[in-house]
Amino acid sequence: MDEVAVEYIRRTVLKIPRDEIMAVLQKWGFLSEAQLQTINFRQTKESISHSVAQLCEESSAGIKQAALLDIIYNHIYPNKRVWSVYHMNKTGKASFFSFSTQVTINFREYEDNAIWIRIAWGTPYTKPNQYKTSYVVYHSQTPYVFISASTLRSNLPLLCQAMVVASNYHNIREMELRSHCLNSLKDIVFKRYSQNFQTNYPLQERNVLTENEDLRINDENRSEKERIHRLNQECFGDGPQPKLDFAQYKLETMFKSDPKWDVLEKKEPFRCLVKFSSPHLLESLKSLAPAGLADAPLSPLLTCIPQKARNYFKIREKSSLHPGSFVSP
Repeated sequence: MDEVAVEYIRRTVLKIPRDEIMAVLQKWGFLSEAQLQTINFRQTKESISHSVAQLCEESSAGIKQAALLDIIYNHIYPNKRVWSVYHMNKTGKASFFSFSTQVTINFREYEDNAIWIRIAWGTPYTKPNQYKTSYVVYHSQTPYVFISASTLRSNLPLLCQAMVVASNYHNIREMELRSHCLNSLKDIVFKRYSQNFQTNYPLQERNVLTENEDLRINDENRSEKERIHRLNQECFGDGPQPKLDFAQYKLETMFKSDPKWDVLEKKEPFRCLVKFSSPHLLESLKSLAPAGLADAPLSPLLTCIPQKARNYFKIREKSSLHPGSFVSP
């Protein structure tokens, strides 16, 4: 019996919503239906977790079974982690370095051709820590990798090197695109969301005119709503938006003033950071103009997020442009 594995299984069960524990354990498949029938799923999660742990102890569960349950849990609830998108390519020359560390690696392939890889990291002298794992989701025949790194960030270069070697690519780079919603990240890089397009459908007016209404004012309001509706569709498309929870902008610009004043001793740029956060950022941005909270169209820096596949931006001043011009690399 592996006490570490049994305790890990117990803690994983505690993370699952109580009403869904039975279904998750059935997907896991380690415990038989007869064993599951002996568990009272109406009791508290703490009691359920101890019942599951006792059955796993009797069935001699090991790290392999504990890791499989963890993969299933993260596949069902991927939004519990933060995911970053990486892009691999076959240009350039691959560079590798040797390392010596203990790891535990487990795989599971799903029906959408996604391979889920779980890595628990150790050191040359310590066993892998099952509570500090990295996750990789890789769709075969694509150059994209979705990584949720562990708190041990020092192991990330080793993980990237391993992915490059295993997938027969030469280089890998992190895209400036991160979110809790793994499926939305996939929608963005695989272009599965509603693409921007222009439509000419008029916005239907819901309010019925009364005798006292000024037709000119009503026509003007209707024209403005139609304009906003059209511009919004051109920017965001007609379907639901991918789910991102933030966008971050770092601005770097020089202070503009009359040279005669010379208010700054050092000619260093001003720097600031702006972060937009929302449970569903793109849908929130899409609703601003129709709600009258922003002018249409919105800034391209806000509407280009899905097309550029990034939600981290660095806005710098380009010396060759007009003093008021900014570019984002």
